[in-house]
Amino acid sequence: MLIKKSILLLLIGLYWQFNSNQLLAFNPVESDSAMKKETICINQWYLSDRLLVNLPYLPDHKEKGFTLKDLLDFELIEIEKLVPSEKKSIEWFDNQKVTWKTSNLANSDSLVITPLAADTTRPQIAYLSVNLRTSRWAKIQLKIKSHQLLKVYLDGESKITKDKAEKASKGENPKKPGEISSELKLETGSHQLLIKTIYDPASKSPWSIQAKLELPKNVTKTDLEVTLAPERVFSLNDLLDGPKINSAAISPNGELVAIWLSQSKPPKDESESWLEIRKGEDGSLVQTFRGGMRVAGFQWAPVGKKFTCVSTADGESTLWIVDLEQGTTIPLLKQIKDFGSHTWAPDGRYILYSVNEKPEADKRGVKQLQGLTDRWSYGRNRSFLYQVTLPDGVKRRLTAGDLSTNLTTIHPNGSAFLFTRTVEDYQNRPYSKTELYHFDLNKFEVKQIWSGFFLDQVIWSPDGQRFLVLAGPSTFGKLGVNVPKGMIPNDYDTQAYLFDTELKNGEAISRNFDPAINTAIWSQYDGQIYFNTTDREYHRLYQYNLTTKSFTLINTKVDVVNSYDIARTSPRMVFSGQGAYQPEAVYRLDLQRKEQHPLFDLDQLVLKSIKIGSIESWQFTNQRQVKIDGRIYYPPDFDSQKKYPCIVYYYGGTSPVTRNFGGRYPMEYYTAQGYVVYVLQPSGAIGFGQAFSALHVNDWGKIVADEIIDGVKQFLKAHPFVDAKRVGCMGASFGGFMTQLLLTRTDIFAAAVSHAGISALSSYWGEGYWGYTYSAVATANSFPWNRKDIYVNQSPLFAADKIVTPLLLTHGASDTNVPPGESEQMYVALKLLGKTVEYLKFDGQNHFIADYGKRKLWTKSIIGWFDKWLKDQPQFWEELYPPAKK
Repeated sequence: MLIKKSILLLLIGLYWQFNSNQLLAFNPVESDSAMKKETICINQWYLSDRLLVNLPYLPDHKEKGFTLKDLLDFELIEIEKLVPSEKKSIEWFDNQKVTWKTSNLANSDSLVITPLAADTTRPQIAYLSVNLRTSRWAKIQLKIKSHQLLKVYLDGESKITKDKAEKASKGENPKKPGEISSELKLETGSHQLLIKTIYDPASKSPWSIQAKLELPKNVTKTDLEVTLAPERVFSLNDLLDGPKINSAAISPNGELVAIWLSQSKPPKDESESWLEIRKGEDGSLVQTFRGGMRVAGFQWAPVGKKFTCVSTADGESTLWIVDLEQGTTIPLLKQIKDFGSHTWAPDGRYILYSVNEKPEADKRGVKQLQGLTDRWSYGRNRSFLYQVTLPDGVKRRLTAGDLSTNLTTIHPNGSAFLFTRTVEDYQNRPYSKTELYHFDLNKFEVKQIWSGFFLDQVIWSPDGQRFLVLAGPSTFGKLGVNVPKGMIPNDYDTQAYLFDTELKNGEAISRNFDPAINTAIWSQYDGQIYFNTTDREYHRLYQYNLTTKSFTLINTKVDVVNSYDIARTSPRMVFSGQGAYQPEAVYRLDLQRKEQHPLFDLDQLVLKSIKIGSIESWQFTNQRQVKIDGRIYYPPDFDSQKKYPCIVYYYGGTSPVTRNFGGRYPMEYYTAQGYVVYVLQPSGAIGFGQAFSALHVNDWGKIVADEIIDGVKQFLKAHPFVDAKRVGCMGASFGGFMTQLLLTRTDIFAAAVSHAGISALSSYWGEGYWGYTYSAVATANSFPWNRKDIYVNQSPLFAADKIVTPLLLTHGASDTNVPPGESEQMYVALKLLGKTVEYLKFDGQNHFIADYGKRKLWTKSIIGWFDKWLKDQPQFWEELYPPAKK
């Protein structure tokens, strides 16, 4: 019996030894190979031509000359221009050209460059380039050996320099090559590694370069690719650094188009703007106005080929008239302090302009508030109207008083104009009332013609007989309201009305039209009205026919129309717009033939050689059996057989998330980081009809939260390629509030980001500059003292103990819209509760993180946070914000 037990124990021991050996052999954590750092030898390069260079002629400097080290530091050409292309070359000095050829090191780990034999006494320069693609954030070590001088750049930034050559003694073999190393921090995406190398003819040493990459233990060769292929993914530099189209305007006869552009100037928080005049027929460039003064406020004159613009320096502005036919630029107004805006009279005889007036501060350092708007830093500023004649520049002041006066519209024959004043009215929503005035310039008489609420814009008809009014659904009583009984309309859902010039006999022309009205142009050419609308997740153009009383969609080649303009004397429209994966472009539209022609397109500038993902619409049915719109952004090289982390984005307030390109929340960048992005449009947004937008009123997230949770669950069930355990959520402003609220109600998210989010509705209502006015719509007739079910029960702060999801709070330290206290009190609560929370506060930033450097850091921080929790890759986050030493 004892022998049997011994044999049994021996067999068991052998069994476990065998299996443990098998486990050790296949365990990736314990294996020797996994513990070693992997190395990649760079055996392929783009190599430029060898270029002969001359050192500067310095006959008077015998002791201090210009050395090869100085030549290495001196940039002979802007680094960003050194992008290899086998089709393009760069003209160089002495009839030389920079062309690129591929060099593959089949049997060697060093690239050998043969110096030009034509002149062995002069220094020679060459450039090497290769692309590094990484699927995760990585910190790697670059090691280079060479006898010659060289300088290394990563994405245009200098990383390390070797400024001496190893010289061979006469009759001896060359010394060992010098070695340099540099730490490279690679964010997910594509990076250019560029080497500038100089051959020192006096060294008599080889011109060769050996480069290798040492990977950390958490990065493998499958994570990093060395390639010559130019294709890359969308980066933050693509988002921020390229030119942006601000607006486009067409000349009166449609022959010319003015395009206003701007571009950041990294790394500083500066930008430049410029004007391009192009032909309206084909978009060819006529003239560029760029450099020198900071110019803004472009407007075409109503006749001829003239325009006005404003330059500003030291708080004083000059209004210029530029005549393209005469080639003249003449100042009409000079050095006007605190100049506002200007508008041409339709007949071209004068210009109306505004000037701002600022009060002196109380020298005692105290401010007695004179009303709710006096809480604003600019609350006591006033704006008044002036008139200046053309061509002589005779001026007169038109308005004064205790309240600002704002120009609304000018009569077609220039005889009169309308202006508004805003009066605080604490008895009626939105607690300010608009007064509309008629100013007869011939008689210099003013009369008030209307007062009311939620007024946006008034436009005179081309014949001067009617007004087009843009205003809220409830501005004129029940005239524009189209909601079920018992519901309060959402007065951000702007409607269009037609009135006579006494603002009587009104007609609500958009009452049964679901898109919300953004802006309008009443065309002088054909007499029709053209609207830019929020139409679900699009900004679309519609023509309104006054005879048939019908709206007709104008099909454009963009998802989001940003600006548009119509010629006065020809059937031409110009518009600028963009779309998902579609950078901004400018088009000309023939209003009669409905034909479109591109005039200026940023696509090739922004997306050149960039691999982008795809986008598709996706809907789900909510509990009310209503279809809720949404869309899915897919990463480049998407493979449905893989599992992906996902970011869910929403706003949830009164506006939909439109299909813009880039922007503050760039879906194109998130997908380039390897995420699937799901955007949904919950109930309450404008653009879907008044009944849909009215759900926003007095809800504050109840309907929206339920829809987001339900929609995400349905989305995950329908898309198995998304890892349900690696889903994050994100929103800003009202969307930041929704993020916090969602986390008190569900644990389906693995991480979350709230930017400028509201945590306590009552503090936002009372402290935010526009808290009480926004709440005049969002919580109509509801206040902290009569609706605790909203102001307390819907405030995430009061349910902070229910949050289990890691939360990142970000906020501008100078946010006047949603004060930073909203994030701070949630941060305090979660810290005291022992929850996982981080808080980033950006100095000097308001509601948006706008400064170049801070915006870049903010966007990286969001990805770093999601990488940590959705990819189990904390390195990027910890690089940005190293853990505190305990």
